[in-house]
Amino acid sequence: MATSGRLVAGLGNPGPKYDGTRHNVGFEVVDAVAEKVGARWKEKGEAHLADVRWRSRSMLLMKPQTFMNRSGTAIENVARKKKFDPREILVVVDDISLPVGTVRLRPSGGSGGHNGLEDVIDWLDSTDFPRLRIGIGSDFERGGQSDYVLSPFDDDERPLVDEALVRARDAVLTFVTDGLQTATNRFNG
Repeated sequence: MATSGRLVAGLGNPGPKYDGTRHNVGFEVVDAVAEKVGARWKEKGEAHLADVRWRSRSMLLMKPQTFMNRSGTAIENVARKKKFDPREILVVVDDISLPVGTVRLRPSGGSGGHNGLEDVIDWLDSTDFPRLRIGIGSDFERGGQSDYVLSPFDDDERPLVDEALVRARDAVLTFVTDGLQTATNRFNG
């Protein structure tokens, strides 16, 4: 591995119009991590970045500003400049195949039909990077997926999401300090 740190990229769409939407739960997770570790966001190119140390480990938090389906270009650019190996990059993403509030770490794999994740795979030219999936449910009619993922969570779902954000934040920090296997064992249960 090229660096001693980790790149943690939360996927989402930029701008206040998308704050609190299901598709932006990746941004919410990295914001929760940033708040916990006292990180400050800075605009750099096509991303908001926060470079911090946590328990003697380097961590670069990232929110691509290229919109969800073009996240890969910003992630690849930062990974190349900072010399991150794909296995050092944790991508945090929403997942309609998981119930609301579910948190799942995976060491690698396909996109699962997620266009943002597919773009990351294409730009990194690899499926060999860990991802943290946050369940957003799938309560939509046929053809309504786009509207669904761009909608806010229902009032009864928000407490589940808030609990998931704490678990996801802690999973990210465990990944950074103790590695993927420990984080997976602790948070996939």
